Amino acid sequence: MRVRTMLEVVELMQPAAVELFGDDADIEVGPDVVIDNREATEGALFVAIPGERVDGHDFAAAAVEAGARGVLGMRTTAAEVPHVLVEDSIAGMSWLARGIVREERARGMVSIGITGSSGKTSTKDLMAQVFEAAGPTVAPAGSQNNEVGVPLTACRVDADTRYLISEMGARGKGHIAWLTSLVGLDVGVCLNVGRAHVGEFGGVEATAIAKSEIVADLAPDGWAVLNADDPNVAGMASVTKARIAWFGEGELRGGDLRVSARNVTMNVLSQPSFDLVAEDGDGERSARVTLGVIGRHQVPNSLAAAAAALAVGLDIELVAGALSAAQQRSSWRMELTPRPDGVLVLNDSYNANPDSVAAALVTAVELAHGTRREHPGARVVAVLGDMLELGPLAEELHEETGRLAADLGVSEIVAVGDLAGQTVAGATAEGITARTADRDEVVASLTLNPGDVVLIKGSRGVGLETVAAELAGQGGAAK
Repeated sequence: MRVRTMLEVVELMQPAAVELFGDDADIEVGPDVVIDNREATEGALFVAIPGERVDGHDFAAAAVEAGARGVLGMRTTAAEVPHVLVEDSIAGMSWLARGIVREERARGMVSIGITGSSGKTSTKDLMAQVFEAAGPTVAPAGSQNNEVGVPLTACRVDADTRYLISEMGARGKGHIAWLTSLVGLDVGVCLNVGRAHVGEFGGVEATAIAKSEIVADLAPDGWAVLNADDPNVAGMASVTKARIAWFGEGELRGGDLRVSARNVTMNVLSQPSFDLVAEDGDGERSARVTLGVIGRHQVPNSLAAAAAALAVGLDIELVAGALSAAQQRSSWRMELTPRPDGVLVLNDSYNANPDSVAAALVTAVELAHGTRREHPGARVVAVLGDMLELGPLAEELHEETGRLAADLGVSEIVAVGDLAGQTVAGATAEGITARTADRDEVVASLTLNPGDVVLIKGSRGVGLETVAAELAGQGGAAK
């Protein structure tokens, strides 16, 4: 946020119930708003959030020692600076974010939100790099997509910001509606509706209803950017008053803007290239995109990012150039490490659901097609952790994933977690080698040769990033 006095902070948060405690209402805070005392900078506003294990109020003094000049919290602390007191710290930060964004949107800033069952963070990273090519852009670091991350990101907006990008996750109905109320979207993007978190939502249909909230409240002059290739997303056109920008690889019809990919090719590292094509009332235009990120699934992700940018008036050559220059920004998502011994380690361990696992398996198999040019016997080994939050469908979906891996051409599966047996059962039923293992046993149990591709994929709670790090650090001189 722009540097403001504590009194101005209180005014921004109206009509929330707030109280300013302290004698110096004119003390200035900003530009940073932080929730971790270790990230406090000179002038920062520290938001004290009580948690299950620690209470941020206990660290307010440390934040002030590091440079913070004000505290937003639920009670006064030992920190000798002005306090903005609220009933709930997260709600208070949300009201602050709402005030900041409202003010900057009135000055011309464009607010873009993105959701989907899978691919949100990768697409957000691509989108951020496209908009950064056009002007100052604020976007989340990593996966800050919940009731804490969205307002925390929005608080980074200042008078120079031209574009705010918000990633929005949900655990149920109403969550995305709340997040969109904070940042007042001009553009709402929905990538897909899949089976991630079906245990929480109660099914794909319920998931689609929750995800549709990202476009439901857009103004008529806003933009709903929708995946025409996903029927559950395409149906969201009926719940929005906004203009429609379709993206997809099939035949696109209707809407105010259509963004597609033609002549898609893949290189040996599974990096796609394609002709980016945009059609609207002014005709058709195109530009070539050569992606540096990995995986065939990055094509629709790129189309979503491009559609949002083109909808708000960015030039197609600028968009194509920015996509071609874009790099992977968030950790543990399609991170490819070629080892000195010729083994490729594909770390996609940040999170997992049936659809994202399928995309990762396809990418690993594509990579092996490339390595077999030099190493004809190269194999794909998939280290698969449990996919969490799938409810009563969990066992069935893990078996389905094991079968899919076999059908795609995976050579060996090592499954980790409480549902590892179901993954193994599905794989062995299709005739491939599969076994269970404890996480700490995985690396020592693998026999790898030059050209082999090892995929590491699982839900965040399984913690397979440690396996990926150990694998990536191994490998001596190439054989």
